Amino acid sequence: MPDTDLIDLIREQWSRERPDLDSSGFALVGRLLLLGKLLERRVAQVLAPLELQMWAFDVLATLRRQGAPYRLTPTELSRATLLTPGAMTNRIDRLEAAGLVTREAEPTDRRGIRVALTESGLELVDRAIAARFEEAEDAVRGISGRDRASLEKVLRRLLVRLEGED
Repeated sequence: MPDTDLIDLIREQWSRERPDLDSSGFALVGRLLLLGKLLERRVAQVLAPLELQMWAFDVLATLRRQGAPYRLTPTELSRATLLTPGAMTNRIDRLEAAGLVTREAEPTDRRGIRVALTESGLELVDRAIAARFEEAEDAVRGISGRDRASLEKVLRRLLVRLEGED
């Protein structure tokens, strides 16, 4: 296994071309972005046999982790998935057409609706979650428990700080 990665190469090139710039922040952020792309590709490969795309998994998993009866309003779904209401409406439409979710009337507000998993949606997302967690464990195989805990702590701190800026 090589001791250098693409980010090392990019930093070396920038240090030659722009030695006046500090690329140490890029060393971390660049790796996080690259890792994100590689990990998303792995997840897409795991979900493909289930004929499920990441966007659909995200919505279905958000509903599933709420617990029975697996329902949220479209606004709650938008917030939980960091999507605009328009994008969420499009995704709900597509998932409803596939028979994975239904729209149900909100009992306390005649104008409101809740999005709920169907039986087939629940079955599919349960299989997908198991595959997704297995893939995640495979992705971090080889990282010791101590290093995992340290990395998780540092990443949590960075995420909390950046989320606070939004």
